[in-house]
Amino acid sequence: MISYEFPLNEKIRTLLRLEDLYQRAQYFALKNDPEEHHVALTTLFEILDVGGRADLKSELIQELERRKHHLDALRNNLAISQVALTSVLAEIEKAVSDLFLSSGKTGQELRENDWLMGIKQRSAIPGGVCEFDLPSYHFWLNRSAELRRLDLDEWLSPFLPIRNGVRIILKLLRESGKTTGQVAHQGVYQQTMTGRLAQIVRIRLDSSCDCVPEISANKYALNVRFATVIGAQRRASVDDVIFELTFCNL
Repeated sequence: MISYEFPLNEKIRTLLRLEDLYQRAQYFALKNDPEEHHVALTTLFEILDVGGRADLKSELIQELERRKHHLDALRNNLAISQVALTSVLAEIEKAVSDLFLSSGKTGQELRENDWLMGIKQRSAIPGGVCEFDLPSYHFWLNRSAELRRLDLDEWLSPFLPIRNGVRIILKLLRESGKTTGQVAHQGVYQQTMTGRLAQIVRIRLDSSCDCVPEISANKYALNVRFATVIGAQRRASVDDVIFELTFCNL
């Protein structure tokens, strides 16, 4: 199955972008080649831009505290695994504590590093990080993979509290959804949103289906149009498309 997630507000859109960037940075940071570590570093610069908002930490803390209050009410509920509940509450408490302890604006250490900011500025220029542009960066890329990984871990570490907060919130959000089977007749599906609250709409398709969903949604309606992919071209599907639909909301 292939899953497509569509955020319904700006806050969740930011969290999904950060999740994607963290996964990419971590994946390439664990590799060995200089080219892979270059991707990890440029992804770190993207995290700095997306996750460096002054109010992001406070928003995460508020959301985590809200979820903790909701889950606390489930203590002693016989229908809930108390072991699992205690584990989730402990995760939330640690995430909140780590966010409180991360003083100042997230990533400020990187912003004060002139060498890194020079690379960030040049990386925005096509071909701007060639060895003749940044010989010191070329030197760093030719150091041992182990030393480069140590540097990358150090530069990523200020963002770990935010990463953990994002991970917990999105995990709880995804687990809140209820999935139903649907059919898009001639590739079109519409549903009114009256009375339905959702932060993420998730659509899952069988991987053998050569369609992709084009989603638009607001507080009144959800509209999904499936496009058939032929090579690099897309055209509106004329066939019925079977898919799974999930509304996720905390």
